Amino acid sequence: MQLLLGPNSPNATQDPVLAEQIIKPHAISELFSPLYEESRQADDWIIGKRPLLAHYTSIQTLEKILEKEELWLSNPLFMNDLDELRFGMIRGKAIFDQTDIEKECGLDAEKSASIREAFALYYSEYENKHALNVYILCLSEHDTTDTDGILSMWRAYANNGNGAAIVFDTKVIGNLVEDSPFVLVKVRYASTEERLQWLKKTVLEWCQIVAKSVIPPDLLYVAAYQLFYLILVFALSAKHKGFKEENEWRLIYMPDRDHNQLLKDKFHYAVGPRGVEPKLILKVAPMEGAIPDFRFSEIVERVLLGPSISSPLATASVARMLEKLGKPELVPKVHSSTIPLRPSWPVSP
Repeated sequence: MQLLLGPNSPNATQDPVLAEQIIKPHAISELFSPLYEESRQADDWIIGKRPLLAHYTSIQTLEKILEKEELWLSNPLFMNDLDELRFGMIRGKAIFDQTDIEKECGLDAEKSASIREAFALYYSEYENKHALNVYILCLSEHDTTDTDGILSMWRAYANNGNGAAIVFDTKVIGNLVEDSPFVLVKVRYASTEERLQWLKKTVLEWCQIVAKSVIPPDLLYVAAYQLFYLILVFALSAKHKGFKEENEWRLIYMPDRDHNQLLKDKFHYAVGPRGVEPKLILKVAPMEGAIPDFRFSEIVERVLLGPSISSPLATASVARMLEKLGKPELVPKVHSSTIPLRPSWPVSP
């Protein structure tokens, strides 16, 4: 199930008092399915698109990926996109808090207070419990005929052209398992005003559904969860239109969906210029209950060397590295970018 399809309901174990109720919460969740329809129709993955996706990185990280057949996902709170995540969550909550839901939803004061309390609890739980364990791998949609890469990506994410890009073929993945803790989404780009308008529109449409539905008082928490989830999805998958050139897709690990604790032993850390940062290690191998068709030798479509290190000598050196790492099948897939970007040398004082 894709992220933008929306959840059936909160995990019953999070609501012990309602643990015995199975069908009713799911039925309430279905009332809000129209809120996801626009996203479903525009979601490239859902409609069957399986693009090439490139991960721009340093040569040192490329070596580690190839050697261990692992991808290290980062927490968005430690990424350059921190402001984008905060924008979605904080602005979404503010718009909900400022909405007169008694009037817009046609609720009495008690029911309105119940929904607000539930929303606040989900927001707090995410902020204090789940936020640190949400992880993202950033990828850039890649044209099938492109052996050069994107100049802005080389500069921003691959050591100013001194790095590399590993390109994955998502056709090999097939479909993610329903309710997989991993979701793959294409980032949506919009201006600040457009994103605010989307949030306001979503809150009002959610209110309209609540207003015309008969939701038992003890299940109003489900309605609150649906709105919280929509805002969370928005925060994780929307960016300012100034980043549009990146053509970003995101592989996102959602801890609240990992009911079987498939990744419980994969939480790790890395020490870098910004101190200690939390990481999630994703082994590129079949994972039942998440990504069953996931094999490193099949998913790597090509390896691009950055324009600042593109030379016959560099290509030959990478070929030797692949041979030593036991991956000779990847040697024909190595390409050197021909973008005329040269290394920047420090200027003497």
